[in-house]
Amino acid sequence: MRRKLAAGNWKMNGTRQATAQARDIANHPAPDIDVLLCPPATLLAAFADLPINTGGQDCHMMTSGAHTGDLSADMLADAGAAYTLTGHSERRTDHAETDTIVNAKSVAAHNAGLIAVICIGETLAQREANETLAVIDSQLAGSVPDTATAANTVIAYEPVWAIGTGKVPTLDQIGEVHSHIRAHLAKRFDDADGFRILYGGSVKASNANDIFAIDNVDGALVGGASLTAADFTPIMDALGAS
Repeated sequence: MRRKLAAGNWKMNGTRQATAQARDIANHPAPDIDVLLCPPATLLAAFADLPINTGGQDCHMMTSGAHTGDLSADMLADAGAAYTLTGHSERRTDHAETDTIVNAKSVAAHNAGLIAVICIGETLAQREANETLAVIDSQLAGSVPDTATAANTVIAYEPVWAIGTGKVPTLDQIGEVHSHIRAHLAKRFDDADGFRILYGGSVKASNANDIFAIDNVDGALVGGASLTAADFTPIMDALGAS
């Protein structure tokens, strides 16, 4: 059985005052699922003592060196992180990260003992051109390294056009992509059935139950709704009940 995962990506939000929200999330009963918060790097150490998994939002592919402003996966682990995101669409767009770069960062995460949450997803133009599954195949092939296992890797499907927009694919569309991801993984990995596949993109309490009822949806990568306990804990509850 795949243990379900409710992951929150705080993006560039949160100061030390936000630790109170993280504490409320961490203390919310969720015995049947894993809960992860990926705060800004400035808050990782502050969250380390909370009874919750924490993760970075990105890592560098190198372990050290002249890379001003970057953080290595080892540094994230040293700050208390157990996970890191790699390949989020905002990194791919804002920093021109390619599948090759995402692959290398994911390997770095694995080498540091972190679980890599590898993000993939199509743009609206690609969806409207019926290229979604081809894009997913290409990103999986390029971004997921051979070092990936069900224990050290999570796949997060986030259609770019649904992130923070309030737009959500139909349940059938989500199900189609998640089943396709599972089938793609099965061609490469013997433990493909153990990989957790998250859905991300405008997940909120009002639609969580329907999304979590879809086959091969093993949790969610949540953006804005993960910033407060009032918004995130109902999503956690829905996942635990699914």
